[in-house]
Amino acid sequence: MLFNYFKIAFRNLRKYRFISFINLFGLTVGLTCCLLITTYIINELSYDKYNSKADRVYRVSRIFRNDETGAVSLHLGSVAPPFGPLLKNDFKEIETVTRMLDASPQPVNYGDKKFNERGLYFADEYLFKLFDVKVLKGNAATALKDPYSVMMTEEVAKRYFGNEDPINKTIKLNNQLPLKVTGIYKAFPTNAHMHPAMMVSFNTLKDSSVYGEERLRTAWGNNSFFTYLLLEPGAQPRKLEAQFPAFLDRHMKGEGENPSSWTSLELQKLTDIHLYSHLDYEAEENGDIKRVYVFSAIALFILLIACINYMNLSTARSALRAREIGIRKVVGAMRREIIVQFLSESILITFISLILAIGLTLLTLPWLNDLSSQQLTIKTLLQWPILLTLLVVPVIVGLLSGIYPALFMSSFQPVRVLKGLFKVGGGNISFRKVLVTVQFTISIILIISTAVVFRQLQYMQQKSLGFDRTHIVTMNYNNALDDRFESFRNDLLRNSQVKEITRSSRIPTGRLLDASGTSIDRGDSTIPVSADIKNVAADQDFITTYGVKVVAGRNFSREYSTDTSNYLLNEAAVRALGFKRNEDALGKNIVYGGRKGQLVGVINDFHFESMHQKIIPLLLFMPTNPANYGRISVKIAGNNLPAGLAAIEKTWNRFLPDAPFEYTFLDENFDKLYKSEQRQGKLFTAFATIAIFIACLGLFGLSAFAITQRIKEIGIRKVLGASTGSIVGLLSKDFLKLVIIAAVIAFPVAWYAMNNWLQDFAYRTSIQWWIFLVALVIAGFVALATISIQAVKAALSNPVKNLRTE
Repeated sequence: MLFNYFKIAFRNLRKYRFISFINLFGLTVGLTCCLLITTYIINELSYDKYNSKADRVYRVSRIFRNDETGAVSLHLGSVAPPFGPLLKNDFKEIETVTRMLDASPQPVNYGDKKFNERGLYFADEYLFKLFDVKVLKGNAATALKDPYSVMMTEEVAKRYFGNEDPINKTIKLNNQLPLKVTGIYKAFPTNAHMHPAMMVSFNTLKDSSVYGEERLRTAWGNNSFFTYLLLEPGAQPRKLEAQFPAFLDRHMKGEGENPSSWTSLELQKLTDIHLYSHLDYEAEENGDIKRVYVFSAIALFILLIACINYMNLSTARSALRAREIGIRKVVGAMRREIIVQFLSESILITFISLILAIGLTLLTLPWLNDLSSQQLTIKTLLQWPILLTLLVVPVIVGLLSGIYPALFMSSFQPVRVLKGLFKVGGGNISFRKVLVTVQFTISIILIISTAVVFRQLQYMQQKSLGFDRTHIVTMNYNNALDDRFESFRNDLLRNSQVKEITRSSRIPTGRLLDASGTSIDRGDSTIPVSADIKNVAADQDFITTYGVKVVAGRNFSREYSTDTSNYLLNEAAVRALGFKRNEDALGKNIVYGGRKGQLVGVINDFHFESMHQKIIPLLLFMPTNPANYGRISVKIAGNNLPAGLAAIEKTWNRFLPDAPFEYTFLDENFDKLYKSEQRQGKLFTAFATIAIFIACLGLFGLSAFAITQRIKEIGIRKVLGASTGSIVGLLSKDFLKLVIIAAVIAFPVAWYAMNNWLQDFAYRTSIQWWIFLVALVIAGFVALATISIQAVKAALSNPVKNLRTE
């Protein structure tokens, strides 16, 4: 009997080719979108799960709070270096601790080969006890134990040594520090939250001038160290966290009374970092669980639209199969057998669609990778749990899309059908209208969402930042320039293509840190204030290079040798300190992070960070130690960028012949801040277009069938003098009404969803009324164009032929 059902199903596929094609094509495209999005979601959910101990590995993060309000001012994914060993010593629940310091990029050379290494970390020998890293050469237990030893991935080793054996070869870090290669390891998987390309022994830091063994034990303010814990089996991280306040008060006695009142530690599960961690300092850019939810919903929406097409077209063609059902019932077929027959047809079509969708997924994965900047492969789907699910999907989708048509058609009364008294009832037509409305509701929501995403991107790119970011070239500061920077600067400025040059600890686009404890002159005494003020170390030329305006007082100047102990504040910081006018703050003494200085100038508020964050209270200071600088910024003329870059490279190579010249444009850095939103916008556009296309495909088939049912009516109207335009309008208006109803439903849903999305931005565009109107016009135009193809064809047909046809 089952064989007979499938035999009939194939016959009907051939008999009703047009409707079968629309069903197959719609389901294939819908399932392809689902497979593509499923591949992306599985990859996102798989981060760090390659690690066999992932369920017991936690990262320590550090929170800073305002002394008075208790509000979180900073939450770092890294902590100070003393915490790791002390946690291991104090808590028996902790089996192992490992620490890592991201030191990239750093110039590394071997002979005449030199590169700016990104992904360079200082790591200790315990790392291999927490992370599953495949060591290809060397001993994992000892390779990072001795100072001045280094391990690297096989790709990096190939770059430096070619086909030579790298073990025991010596490379130089920053042309000063000799490092012996003690191991080669396989690169961390793509679905890891960090990707160290080169790891230097952590013990090397004990001999460094920046850290040293003493600072590694006492530097509570240097929170640059990623610290991971491996907990004992059965240990409860939340109970462990509850003991951290007492731990902080016990060990940080030199940091004031009750340090736990202004700082705390938290544990993050390793497998939660990629999707749930958006802290002020991360090893790499993370994903977002919200994005996973959004694209899961889009996948379901697209599949739902495809299923609705099947339901609509199957019920619409019910009149064509009425006699078949009547005869089957007369010869003894039970209703459940007819239901099984129609469901088997639906499942068969879905299985065929799934096979086609798998092939289409293989072809379109490179497109999705380009769009999402990921490295997704079909291997993601080739896992037993996924393959078993794929086998079940056609059954579920087939049942979902076929159950209503099966129930509807199996209810036909054979006497009425065989007498020709059967016609599709009003309830059936109303249900089809509901389904079409659902399709266009989803389509309009996606159109509005896409428009809002792109408007926000445009807003962020066009909004004034409060400084001039054009034609600024940025480079990493090299400590070899410490005593020669003025000569380096003067040499560059001799070239007419170079306008300004400055040093700073960070450049706009980077997240900022604050220093604990701020006091300011009030009357005859200096009193503490509860303002969270971030800082940037900057020289005298930072303001002019970036075109920031001094709104009160003066800039740092070479004419004032005391400026190394003075400060500049932005207007937000002046307000945070309680001054109503900028001028009132000038000349006041400020103690910031234990460093006393005088406020000599106030600068305008400008966007140092992305527009996800509000403009922050900011303090600029000139450090006495040049090692506090991290970046160089050069303003070049805009009339000949290649000449300006050539001038910088020439000077760089003259002063730093052993360091590779690498640069970025500040504009590029700002674009990277909104890369995830740009990708989201592109994906929204792509999937919204697909959803609308599938909806129109169903509408095309449905309108063709509806017009076929009214062909005699059209003929009579034409005989009586009706124009082509009036007939097209008559046939289109019913469907356009459904689009308007869909818009009424979609508008509040889309507004609510996108208003919530915009809350992630401190500076955001508004959702304008015309976006909703444009979405309605687009949906209406697409629906009208789809229907009109069939309506015009029907209106232009010969009425005599239509009236003679039975």
